[in-house]
Amino acid sequence: MVKRKPHSGGSLAGPSQRQLRVGEELRHVLSSVLLRGHLRDPALEGVSITVTEVRISPDLRNATAYVMPLGELTSDAPHAPEVLAALNRSAAYLRGQIAREITLRHVPAIRFVYDSAFESSARIDTVLLRPDVRRDLDNQRRGSDEDEDSGDGA
Repeated sequence: MVKRKPHSGGSLAGPSQRQLRVGEELRHVLSSVLLRGHLRDPALEGVSITVTEVRISPDLRNATAYVMPLGELTSDAPHAPEVLAALNRSAAYLRGQIAREITLRHVPAIRFVYDSAFESSARIDTVLLRPDVRRDLDNQRRGSDEDEDSGDGA
């Protein structure tokens, strides 16, 4: 009989196919529930929210939803913290709405987090468009092209 190693929760292999599938399904359902706008919190009135990703814990009991108010590109935007707080207050209601549309043994508890990926991407784009960085990148490309050309004639 072979002894198995105990499974550690922090697997380096990444999420399983089931986690990815459930996360994507939750993202779609959560987006449609938020689009309907049945939330009665004043901080959410008239705000369009983008759900960029939903990550599920290995036991499928907890979910982290990465969201961004549409049109906002920074986490310090005027109403981004209020929107996140309102979403987290409405998490139980949203969980109930999701339970009506999705078939899972346990609908995960949802925690909302601001998605800073777009903010980081915009910052990187800004840096790459600076003239000094562009010049350095062009010089680097020319240098690698010359290395390839000199290697062919040997």
